[in-house]
Amino acid sequence: MSKTAIITGGSRGIGNAMSMKLGEMGYNVVINYRSESSKSISDDLAKEISEKYGVETLVVRADVSKYQDCELLVKAAVEKFGDKIDVLINNAGITNNCNFIDITKEQYTAVIDTNLMSLMHMCHLALPYMVDKDTCIINTSSIGALIGVANQADYCASKSGVLGLTRALALEFAGRKVRVNAIAPGMIMSDMLRGVNQEELNALAATIPQGRIGDVSDIAGCMEYLIRASYVTGQTISPNGGIVMP
Repeated sequence: MSKTAIITGGSRGIGNAMSMKLGEMGYNVVINYRSESSKSISDDLAKEISEKYGVETLVVRADVSKYQDCELLVKAAVEKFGDKIDVLINNAGITNNCNFIDITKEQYTAVIDTNLMSLMHMCHLALPYMVDKDTCIINTSSIGALIGVANQADYCASKSGVLGLTRALALEFAGRKVRVNAIAPGMIMSDMLRGVNQEELNALAATIPQGRIGDVSDIAGCMEYLIRASYVTGQTISPNGGIVMP
């Protein structure tokens, strides 16, 4: 029987690599995106996954910081692929990169709503289709949850909350055949890092014990491991090149 995976924030960067990996693993993939600018990217990604791996895909626009949008996302997935959700990847996230004096209430609320509340919404709605069925949830946290980062108080707070949610849900649902784990990426090559000049990028890489910036494939590979690791739950894995060793 075919299996279904939902991934929030699945069109760009780490999410894009995760979506491709899910297809490679044989999952039908429900790719969520939020902004209109991501529609064509999401559609192209879905087409590539289907053509390359022979699985079905579904693209759903939803602002997962809003409970009603999460309802629409889960409903669309179940209507197309049936009433079992095998894998839920909570990957959607935003950041402000603003000092805490100048940041507005609206800005930090948006970060908490997207980075933490969306996970609570999605888990709350998806779990009825996951319990007692050998399924798993993987939450994207951040190295910022393990260390303090200047001008990222709201981001670090949201990503720390992800780890607490992960452990609590893992404990609550371990006996009901749902595993819940988190990935806390370190510095990963992204659009933002690609805009940094070469000298700054080399200086950044030099601070990492392995001497390099991570690739999105490093995170997708970690996701694959957690999906397959049937005896792992309530854990946080941080692919970060050794810069933090919790």
